[in-house]
Amino acid sequence: MATLGQILGLARERAQQLQLPYAGAVTPAEAYELLKLAPGARIVDVRTSAEWQWVGEVPDSVQIEWNMSSGQRNPDFIAQLKRQVDPEGLVMFLCRSGGRSHGAATAAAEAGYGNAYNILEGFEGDLDANGHRSTVGGWRQAGLPWRQS
Repeated sequence: MATLGQILGLARERAQQLQLPYAGAVTPAEAYELLKLAPGARIVDVRTSAEWQWVGEVPDSVQIEWNMSSGQRNPDFIAQLKRQVDPEGLVMFLCRSGGRSHGAATAAAEAGYGNAYNILEGFEGDLDANGHRSTVGGWRQAGLPWRQS
């Protein structure tokens, strides 16, 4: 089991290698460990409400749509984030496969969140050879806690 410092160090190394504009990038398993190791750490799930309801959700995550169901960017994203998540805390952003969460982590960092991280692979991971998700990477495929309504 890795320590808090080891996981954050690896995440920061990824940020440097990938030239990310936020603190770092973590795998789903690392994100789950950080939830246990870092007091106050939060996951912000930036998928749509339809995805939370029909695909599943991470228990105790903060849910703020990055893009609304209409497809338009949520103009209140940062305001909602500031109401629900401490800017001084460790915050990890999650979406379907890592793209929207990258945008959310970037916006959070620009808004003063110094410990903003993207969760690589997202909730469902990449498409497999048959065009299906949740078989190649992602939170669910890693066997981490999730629920479906």
